[in-house]
Amino acid sequence: MKQYYTCFSLMQEKYDRFTRDDRFLAATTKEFAVWKEKTRTLLRELTGMNRMLLCDAMPVEEEEELTKDNIIRKKIRIQTEPGVYMPCYLLIPTENRRYHEKNKKPLTFLALPGHLGGGKESIAGRKELPGIIRSIEQFHYDYGYQLALRGFTVFCPDCRGFGERREEALQGEEEEKYLNGTCYQLSHMAEALGETVIGMQAFDVHRLIDYIEQQGIYDMEELGCIGFSGGGMQTLWSAALDDRIKRCIISGYMYGYRDSLLELNGNCSCNYVPHLFEHLDMGDIGALLAPRQVVIQSCLDDHLNGKRGISNVYEQVAVMRQAYRLFDKEDRLVHDIQGGGHCWHEEALSALLKDA
Repeated sequence: MKQYYTCFSLMQEKYDRFTRDDRFLAATTKEFAVWKEKTRTLLRELTGMNRMLLCDAMPVEEEEELTKDNIIRKKIRIQTEPGVYMPCYLLIPTENRRYHEKNKKPLTFLALPGHLGGGKESIAGRKELPGIIRSIEQFHYDYGYQLALRGFTVFCPDCRGFGERREEALQGEEEEKYLNGTCYQLSHMAEALGETVIGMQAFDVHRLIDYIEQQGIYDMEELGCIGFSGGGMQTLWSAALDDRIKRCIISGYMYGYRDSLLELNGNCSCNYVPHLFEHLDMGDIGALLAPRQVVIQSCLDDHLNGKRGISNVYEQVAVMRQAYRLFDKEDRLVHDIQGGGHCWHEEALSALLKDA
């Protein structure tokens, strides 16, 4: 073939013509509150979260061990939808625990997994497992364990499609299957039913928060959530739709959709929500987090930033800053910029926790 006839240029033109109808434009905190409620309703509809089914968590404690660093690693399982189960590690430091000053309940984080890390296994620091050590070395993926070493109680769940929640296509102990996920299969099942992968994953995070809250022993006034890459995506959406998340780190996931999802259209299916581009860009979703404490972590050479690089990130963070400015809380939004490619950096913890 001497020439290819694609629709790529037309799709770019359509993006420029038809996007961000519901963008963040509030000029007062009162306008922000109205926009926030309307936008949350829209996002729940677009993702299909309003079609998902509530049920009893039916928690089960499966096993417990003590790591060499004196971290109790307990495995639990909860039900998020009828017959849909979320395995989760609970990391409990036996020394140097951190408590809320007022109620003496442990300060608690959710640490959400991304791609190529075996789900919760890398997040919880399971370096003894095949393949996990390489993922941790490549992406610094054990951020849940890093938090536990700093004295925090941490929940490290498997999200849908990863770890013990892989669909049939990638079930097995081969490393290629074990480290990857089944977002592709989930999206094919979900979208024709009006649901999406990110809707499922955010819904499950909210059900885990329900479980944590119902226990009555964890601090809910300072509940945190962190994630890198696909975990950053889950953190963004989960926090945007649930104010119970009080502070968070979104690493390797803040950029404009045109460059990073339309033009880089080979990205994972979990990123895509039907009709989303028509309504919002990623910075608009991030604006829903205002005025909570947030660290956006970006790497200068991250290929997911798109062809314009870090400029594509700056534009979206600027939208978020507009929302924080309404509350006079710009200091609560930190943009931590690191060198190199797509990777988590522990400096984000210091930027969020300051005294940790």
